[in-house]
Amino acid sequence: MQYPLDFLDGFDKTLLFWMGRYMHSKLNSLSNRQVKDPDILAHIIGRLRTGADDIEEMSRLAKEARNTGLIGINTYYKPLEKLYHYLNRLGLASMKEIDEELISDFLASATASLSDATKKNYRIAMINFFGYIDKQNGEDDGTSHRYGIELKNWGGLSGKSGTKLPSFMQEREVEKFLDAIDNFPFQKAIAVRNRLLIKIILFTGIRVSEALNLKVKDMIYENGIYMIRITGKGNKARVVMIKASHIDKYLNEWLAIRSCEKELLFCNKKGTPLTQAYVSRIVEKILMSVGIRKEKNGAHMLRHTFATMLYLKKKDLVLVQEALGHASLDTSRIYTHFDKERLKEAAGVMDEIASKTKER
Repeated sequence: MQYPLDFLDGFDKTLLFWMGRYMHSKLNSLSNRQVKDPDILAHIIGRLRTGADDIEEMSRLAKEARNTGLIGINTYYKPLEKLYHYLNRLGLASMKEIDEELISDFLASATASLSDATKKNYRIAMINFFGYIDKQNGEDDGTSHRYGIELKNWGGLSGKSGTKLPSFMQEREVEKFLDAIDNFPFQKAIAVRNRLLIKIILFTGIRVSEALNLKVKDMIYENGIYMIRITGKGNKARVVMIKASHIDKYLNEWLAIRSCEKELLFCNKKGTPLTQAYVSRIVEKILMSVGIRKEKNGAHMLRHTFATMLYLKKKDLVLVQEALGHASLDTSRIYTHFDKERLKEAAGVMDEIASKTKER
């Protein structure tokens, strides 16, 4: 039976639901020849089928399964348990906000001190889990969401670096998108807020969650530049900058009408925080309004666009890492794959030898 990707109300409950479904399938597929008490195992499988109440119960069920003799269960469960806590700390609003870069960041932080063999197990667990969801999710209209998590060259393993190529906009598409931001028919009450929010994300490459957690005091003006204080993953602080000319008009208009709780820079009409799912929806609508189609049209694609443009224009991988707040340089290295000029140099490496051969 298939279920909608965001099956339940609340990201934590939905993620727990998919973990339960996945673990249920794994318990049925693992060898049970060493199981000491089949009745206990049957109870655990039945409980996972109906759904654990919380992550603590899920962890207890996994431990009971191992204790009763289901060897290998921790290889699949432990990485998911860490993933659950990691993703919930980020404050995601929808399962659709998860992508390969996010999983790569998780692996980099969760496996830093582990052996290569254990890192490999974590990678396999991520691929299997999201591969399971790819096959099992489905909407009433027949559509489904596909993660396509592969982690073919995940940088946590010795001698390997990089990850799946992300979607991003070319320069002409960015020009069209910027025009569309200014002209999209938003409701009057939220137009300046949405335009300011999207431009900050696009011009700085910050994560959507980081933008939504900004406070007014985090915007520091100095000599035509706004320095923006960011609290990123793991409460790591960094500073990004944006020219005032890009946002001044919308920022001043929004500050004059905003009424947000806890000094938040962005909020909804009730004064409470916006969700990442909402931001992704409005970005997708703007993209569609000017005919821009990408494999992933959500707001996270703006971050990939910024990072790609930054590397292509500055050729400084460390700058990309610092601007985006990546824990590992390997996560940033993916953007070197878009450097066509360097690839052209590689294409011509045999030219001199080939020309000599022709002259003979």
